Amino acid sequence: MTELVTRPATKVRPAAEWPRLHKVILLNDDYTPRGFVVTVLRAEFHMSEDQAHRVMITAHTRGACVVAVYTRDVAEAKATRGTDAGRSKGYPLLFTTEPEE
Repeated sequence: MTELVTRPATKVRPAAEWPRLHKVILLNDDYTPRGFVVTVLRAEFHMSEDQAHRVMITAHTRGACVVAVYTRDVAEAKATRGTDAGRSKGYPLLFTTEPEE
């Protein structure tokens, strides 16, 4: 007597996609002190003094600057905390997010 061995059907799983990344953008304003912007960039985005200064100057001269790129939840949280840090001191400091292309 021969025994028939059957294998379970192979399941095809769709390829996992990487989460879409979002840019955190620093918008320039004419009221927030430059030193305060550098402090926020260093604290929230763990930048060196030199990196933070370059990002701040770029935002100042061009009107906006991409600070970093993260997954959506992380980007939104960091943008909110950066903006809240400015608001807590009475400054109109603003970070926004947008999907990376």
